[in-house]
Parts: sequence; C-alpha cells; structure tokens
Amino acid sequence: MNLLKPSSSMEVRVRDGFWNRFTELVRKTVIPYQWEALNDRIPGAEPSYAIRNFRIAAGLEEGKYGGMVFQDSDVAKWLEAVGYSLADRRDPELERIADEVIDLIALAQHENGYLNTYFTIKDPGKQWTNLYEAHELYCAGHMMEAAVAYYQATGKRKLLDVMRKFADHIESVFGREADRLRGYDGHQEIELALIKLYQATAEERYLRLAQFFIDERGQEPSFLIEECERREGYSIWTGRKQPIPTMKQLAYNQAHLPVRDQDAAVGHSVRAVYMYAAMADLAGLTGDQELLDSCRRLWNNMTQKQMYITGGIGSTHHGEAFTIDYDLPNDTVYAETCASIGLIFFAQRMLKLEQKSEYADVLERALYNNVLGSMSQDGMSYFYVNPLEVWPDASAHNPGRHHVKAVRQKWFGCSCCPPNVARLLSSLNDYIYTASEADNGIYVHLFIGSEARLRIAGGQVALKQRSQMPWHGKSTFELSEVTGAAFSLMLRMPSWCGGQAGMKVNGVQVEYDVLDGYAKVDRVWKKGDLVEWEPAMTAHFIVAHPNIRANAGKAAIERGPLVYCLEEIDNGGPIASLSLSKGSTLAFQYDPDLLGGAGVIEVEGYSDERASWREDQPYRPLEAAASESTAGPVKLKAVPYYLWGNRTPGEMAVWNRIR
Repeated sequence: MNLLKPSSSMEVRVRDGFWNRFTELVRKTVIPYQWEALNDRIPGAEPSYAIRNFRIAAGLEEGKYGGMVFQDSDVAKWLEAVGYSLADRRDPELERIADEVIDLIALAQHENGYLNTYFTIKDPGKQWTNLYEAHELYCAGHMMEAAVAYYQATGKRKLLDVMRKFADHIESVFGREADRLRGYDGHQEIELALIKLYQATAEERYLRLAQFFIDERGQEPSFLIEECERREGYSIWTGRKQPIPTMKQLAYNQAHLPVRDQDAAVGHSVRAVYMYAAMADLAGLTGDQELLDSCRRLWNNMTQKQMYITGGIGSTHHGEAFTIDYDLPNDTVYAETCASIGLIFFAQRMLKLEQKSEYADVLERALYNNVLGSMSQDGMSYFYVNPLEVWPDASAHNPGRHHVKAVRQKWFGCSCCPPNVARLLSSLNDYIYTASEADNGIYVHLFIGSEARLRIAGGQVALKQRSQMPWHGKSTFELSEVTGAAFSLMLRMPSWCGGQAGMKVNGVQVEYDVLDGYAKVDRVWKKGDLVEWEPAMTAHFIVAHPNIRANAGKAAIERGPLVYCLEEIDNGGPIASLSLSKGSTLAFQYDPDLLGGAGVIEVEGYSDERASWREDQPYRPLEAAASESTAGPVKLKAVPYYLWGNRTPGEMAVWNRIR
C-alpha cells in the first residue's frame, strides 16, 4: 500500500467563488442558526433539547431528558463544525460560545470519565447494558471528533482532555480480558473517532481500541445477541420486550459476519459507511491487506450497484438501509444526507490508500449533488431524505411516501443531518489535495479554488488553485513555492470529461501520462510556473443499467459534476407527462438571476396531450389514444439538482422518459 498524507486544515484554505458562498453561509448563518436550534429557539421547528440535556446532566437545572437517545451527538457535530470554521477564520464570539459549551460538557462528565446525558438523566446505572440500541459509543465518537477538531483549530485542550478521559474509561470497560465486555456499538462511529484521537495524541491505546471494535464485529457467538438475551429483549425504543435478533438480522448493523468476510453493502447505510471509513483507516495504519481487500469489495458493490446518480445511498426508508443490487427507486428513495457524507469519508480514506480517480469521482458526485442539495440556499432548512422524484400531494397523503418531503424542514426530532452538513462544508479544505511523500507528488482531487501548502519528500510546495467549476472545466495552478527538485503534479481526469482534457504549462501545450485516472506531469518546477488544466465539459444524457428497473426507458442529464432535474415551476406538470427528445441539443447557459447564479440546460422534449382526456376516464384503449392525441413538442428547462426545491414547491424528477 502506498499511503498518502492528507493535507491538514491549516495547510489548505478554500478561496473559491462557488464554494466560499457555502462555507461563508455555514460560518455566518448555519452555525448560528443551528446553535439556536440546539437551544430550542427556532419558532415552528421541532425542539432539540440537546443543550438543555447537558445543563440537566451538569446539575445546572432540573428536568427530564428530551429527544433521541443519541441527542448528544448533535452538539458534538456542531462543535466539530465550529472547530473547522475557526481553523479557517477566527471568531472570538463564536469561540466564547463554544468554550461555554465545552465547560458544560465537562461538568456533565462523571468522575470515572463516562459522558452521556441519556444515561445520566434518564437511565442512571444502566450504562453499557444496551449497546445494540443506545448509541453510547456513537455519541462518544462524535464528541471525540469534535474534541480533535477544536484542539487543532484553537490549541485549547479542555475538550480533548475530557474525551481522552472518556476514551480511557471506555478502554477499561471493553476488551478481551475476562472482566471486560467483548462488545461493540450498534451504530458505528467510535472506530473512526478513536483513530482521529490516536492521530492527535499519538496514544497507541486508542488505535488498538479501534481495532478491537472492528475485529469483534460479526464474531460468533454474537455479543449483540447475548446482550439482548440478558435484557430479555427489552427495547428502549418501544418500552417493551422485542424478539431477540438473529445473526441474519444483524446485517442491519453490519454485524452478521466478520468485517473481513463482508463483500456487499447491507443494512443501515450510515452505520455501514462510517465503519468502512474506519476499516480503510486501519488498513492503512496497520498494513492489513485483508481489511483493504474487504474495503475494495464493499466500495465496488456500493458504488457500482447500490448508488444513485446523485451520490445518494440507502434506497429504503425502512431502516434507512440498503436493499439489494440495482434496487434504486426514485420516488420512495431514502438517500439520507448523513449517508452521502459518510460515503465521502470513505472515499477520502480510500484515496489515501490508493491513488485512483474513481474514489474522487464518487466523492465529487456526492458532494455537489446529494450533500449540497440537502441544505436550502439560505442555510436555514434541510432535507433528511434526498429524493430523485417528488410528487408533493403523494408525499402529503401516501403513508409510503411521508418520508419524502417537497420542501426542506427547519429542524428534525432526529436532526443528525444538518450539523453533519455543517461540519463537512467547514472542513472542505481537507478533501481537495493529498501529498504523497512516497511518490514525491501532489494529487489534486477536487477543482476548488484554494491556497495550499503541502509537504512532499523533497520539501514544501505552495500553490494557488483558481477554478471555474462547476460551470466551466478550467482550473489553473500557480506554484508559489517549490523544492528545487523534480516532483509530480497529478491532476484528476474526471470521469465526466470522457478522457478529453488539455494541459498547458506557462502557456505551452504539454503532453501528459494518465495513471489511475490522474494526469501526471513530472518536472523540476520553478516558482511562478502556471499550469492550466481544462477537462472537457459538455452536457449529455445518461441512461441507467437495464437492471435498474426504476429508470427503464428514462434518461438523466449531467454536465460536469452536476446532475440536473426538471422542476414543475419551469416546465409545468405533471412532470411524468414530459419526455426528453434523444436527438435534442443540450444547450447550456448561465442564468445570473437563478438563486444567486447557476447554469441551466435547455432541452427539446414532448408533453403528453391532455385535453382529450375526461376526468372520469382513468383509462382508454391505446388505439383511441393514438387517434385522438399526439405528444406536442416543448422546450424544457433543467436546473442543477442541488438547487431544486428552493423556489415554489412542486414536482421534480431527475430521470425522465426519453423518445
């Protein structure tokens, strides 16, 4: 394995016309808005209870526990986003608020290091008795990630020390010793968090603990089954006894097989990708080839057979889960925002292990479409579910579609997604580059304007990237600091360009080699050298594999990293009555008035004739339909998927009939 060193948040700063709009939105609007939500101060929004729970657990006020069993994690993800935001730009007032929250968390911690408001307030004395359902280690993991981010941004150790104390307590509880629990959490997260804690502290015990949790998962006899038997099946969710799960049912938790024997993405999609990310981390840190092989198999199954064109994963709302290969319905889809964020985590870690553009292609797809589309353009409402087809009346009245919303929500009772979006966008700088000391090269994964300072084997390199994405394909790279020796610049050849991309160095066209999807130029670079990179960007129709039944006879539109959709506000309805002309020219133009400016695509199509149909006539013979009506030609307008639902609510579809 050729390990790559990821660029830290202090080495890369996003300076991009497209993306800074969103990172500034997170800093100025999303983080303050979510702080108000965590304090239950958003009129009309579901209450969070999260800060109130910590105040009760800290003994500062009295009351009952509120919210989900994992409510602590919302505070943790908010703090993590604050840490990333402060790393990019100091904000004394925000830092003061965060410090007060950290003081509150420290007050809520038990003397032995334990920290969880649910078991402190609602179920004291029952810690570590329901790992299957209670998310104790999940909450701990998110708070560890927050502690590392905040420490790296500010240098303040208080939350880091709180979480080290908690991690030490967890290590005293879990293990293979006779007096410890040979268990693991029902919802993975602690594994990848312990690895971050290890990387921040160099304490190898945390790495070994992460490895223990991964290695124990799926072993027989099953810890989770034995634990449920000890509780006689009592569930904190239902308040009564439930059937004891079978080993097969533990596929929901990815605990049906040892992780090295798993080859298909199954179960709850967020749990899966959080675990896969930790597996990839461990594979790189320990040189575990079997673990890496498992990661490759799981990646291939998930992205080649169970992923939506938007980068969404998890096709059913029953358990927020994967189903089977090619089962990708558009209208009852789940595609949880958190799942795509976890997919991005997994892709980033695979990029550290293998310099293959397929990982960055998926990362980019999920980022520009599913994740970005989950948040409104004002940063104050969110999709939990990210559908590819919406019929608002059906969402309102069909119980099978209640989870599919036509408008974004202010907040959720289970609000894991909004703070997850905030922490991802605040840490966007960590996903653009990697520097390989082994290859003595710099890999550019995302074309996002930025200033970077990266260390390779020959020394330190600094560069400035200027990008015209996502509306145009051109990016330039100016080298402002070089080593004096040869090194490689590796620019991703994105899958959407069809292998067509031009490169100039100091205005002169140059040839390049392509290695695993990266254009490689190796030379002795000089300060001031300017590299121009322009992958071809044209709009085109996309069709789905025949096994994806939901898309039979349909096409989607892509241009660059963006997936496009038809909205009722632009094209009338019902959207299902429209079809695309396969011979149409896909005409791209930039519309400065569309939600702050965006590229739209005009396409020729058809609209089914409706005037000859009576309202009391649901069906009629095909012959009659053919003689009485024809489809009329129309001009259709497609907009980027990430923008849908920001204007007048209405129908939307990514996949449309084509003729």
